[in-house]
Amino acid sequence: MTLAKIIYASMTGNTEEIADIVAETMEDMGIEVEIDECTQVDASDFEDADICVVATYTYDDGHLPDEIMDFYDDLLELDLSGKIFGVCGSGDTFYDFFCKAVDDFEEAFIKTGAVKGAENVKVDLAAEEEDIQNLEAFAKSLVEKI
Repeated sequence: MTLAKIIYASMTGNTEEIADIVAETMEDMGIEVEIDECTQVDASDFEDADICVVATYTYDDGHLPDEIMDFYDDLLELDLSGKIFGVCGSGDTFYDFFCKAVDDFEEAFIKTGAVKGAENVKVDLAAEEEDIQNLEAFAKSLVEKI
């Protein structure tokens, strides 16, 4: 069975909700999904997955959240050739670097040799109806790449 691993960092609960939407969509498509908060797992756990997803918020003016820094650094050390990846997350358009952490993780995944399976989804604060539709399409695109 195809395994998707979704790792998230969430301060307010917005990004956890984003991760849950992606997970539910994949499960509805018959994919086995493991979803974990970033401090509870190691980046090397992605080596067991077919689909690798990071959902992160962007802290302040374009920074990775402190709690996902070690995970990010460890991800850069992996060889994920043949894996499909996707990145989504939340931010605040008040800041100049809206959802920059999403872009940072995309770059990290590319360095691992993983293949981008869907366009990044960036959500302003909490997911609205249009964001939910974009996240569902994101999840479907990742599954279709398998």
